[in-house]
Amino acid sequence: MNYWFECKVSYSKQDDSGKIKKMSDIYLVDALSFTEAEKRVTEEITPFASSYENGIFTIDGIKHVKIADIFAEDLECEKWFKCKVTYTSIDEVSAKEKKITTVNLVHADDMEEAFKNLKDGLKDIISDCDIASMTETAIADILHYTVPA
Repeated sequence: MNYWFECKVSYSKQDDSGKIKKMSDIYLVDALSFTEAEKRVTEEITPFASSYENGIFTIDGIKHVKIADIFAEDLECEKWFKCKVTYTSIDEVSAKEKKITTVNLVHADDMEEAFKNLKDGLKDIISDCDIASMTETAIADILHYTVPA
């Protein structure tokens, strides 16, 4: 099971016209704690800090987010879509139906492709489900945990 943290990173960067502009990116980090998420995003961003004004960036916020699954078929895409999926489960003890909502992330170029990728990803997992909502996110990248060599 993965624990996901959304980390907001801010920095100043010179735009094409020469003006200094305040920018921010959101990274989704696979980590066990807030501390580990901060450490990992800092390690990932530091090599790019030389392109920032004075090489400085700040981590403005970290929040825990629940993500059931991530569907990233095409790594060339630049957009991430947050998809809420609902399905019905039957409680084994009481035999009552219960609606369950999960949040999934889908990597795609547009909403249509995200819908297709989500349906393809869910076809083997959940037989009968409804896509309750689908929105484009501001996530710049996902930092998966990798075992150190």
